[in-house]
Amino acid sequence: MLSIFGHPMSTCTRKVLTTLAETNTPHEFMLVDFTKGEHKQAAYLARQPFGQLPALEDDGFKMYESRAMCRYINEKAGGSLVPSDAQGRALMEQWMSVETSNFTPHAMTFIYHHILQTPQEPAKLESAGKGLEKALAIMDANLAKHAFFAGTQFTIADICFMPYVEYVMGTPVKETLAKFPHVHAWWTKVSARPSWKKVTGRASL
Repeated sequence: MLSIFGHPMSTCTRKVLTTLAETNTPHEFMLVDFTKGEHKQAAYLARQPFGQLPALEDDGFKMYESRAMCRYINEKAGGSLVPSDAQGRALMEQWMSVETSNFTPHAMTFIYHHILQTPQEPAKLESAGKGLEKALAIMDANLAKHAFFAGTQFTIADICFMPYVEYVMGTPVKETLAKFPHVHAWWTKVSARPSWKKVTGRASL
């Protein structure tokens, strides 16, 4: 049985859980309570040496890093979340890189400040706001032409953006996102998926 060690509120855990739900992969969920520092204790560090969530174990095979875990789970399940053609896969990887480098660092600044109650310096918030607007503009231009980030198919790239957008929508930055209609339409569509409702507790588990 595949086991996930994480926390349901963790952004990276949510990526993995969404992939599991989308692929109907049987698994067990093992809670690691980061509010109690369990992710920094020796038992968990043996699974994830950086002390980050989540970690995966599959019949003795162990790995960490959520994006790699999503790829692994999807491939084992038959690959429905990765395009079958080289260009589609390349675009998926491109947008996963955009999420990692050009969107999430800015989004997390506001998530830390407003959701996690970890105050950020005004200058950092201003810089993050500019970075986020630039990323959203580029995302919006792409989504004006395609239903999903990599084209017509819902992929791991979409899943990787979703946890951060979910939390950003609970901050004042929601007003910034509303200025980008194609991103907003994408979010309305993907957040209604049964897998996401399940992972975020808006549907019965």
